[in-house]
Amino acid sequence: MLKLYFSPGACAMASHIALEESGAPYDAVRIDLKKGEQKTPAYLAINPAGVTPALETERGVITQNAAILGFIAQTRPQQNLAPVGDPFRMARFNAFNGWLGSSLHPAMGRLLFSRPPLEGEARTEAVEAVLVKLQLVEDGLLEGPWVMGDTYTLADGYLMVFERWARGADLLDPGRFPGLNAHLDRVQGRAAVQRVLEAEGLDAV
Repeated sequence: MLKLYFSPGACAMASHIALEESGAPYDAVRIDLKKGEQKTPAYLAINPAGVTPALETERGVITQNAAILGFIAQTRPQQNLAPVGDPFRMARFNAFNGWLGSSLHPAMGRLLFSRPPLEGEARTEAVEAVLVKLQLVEDGLLEGPWVMGDTYTLADGYLMVFERWARGADLLDPGRFPGLNAHLDRVQGRAAVQRVLEAEGLDAV
């Protein structure tokens, strides 16, 4: 049995969605970041980095959304959740997920979760940095209607996490980002995603 450690509404939602889409049996363990549960000895024994997600498998623990999404897609190939049979397309899938984790996520995290909150010029610069990255997805990285084109993949659930954050922060102007807004609505409408939102105690945005 797979066991996912997640925090509601955080980036680990991408891995939560992936498991739900895959149909694989799994347990989900909630880690409360606000209470500091990610820093407890028990959790640090699972993921020494003290972050979510972490996925326990029969062979050990996998961390990082991009790695977990690839693992789920490759262990459940019958669900067609990534282009696992096409090395080039699979590389594009992995590259997009890697970019989300290494570029968009840090930019949004700095803007939305810095403590104390950013103010003045620092906030203005952080907003512009996020908008530039969202524009890159809107104009080029989103092959659309799904990330990889005509077929839903687990990259769509990962992108949706940051689209939710952006819409919640009034950064996803429909006039500027029609593709991202339509994509967010499309992903949130999927049955598996709705089940994850319910399990995490969240509403669609």
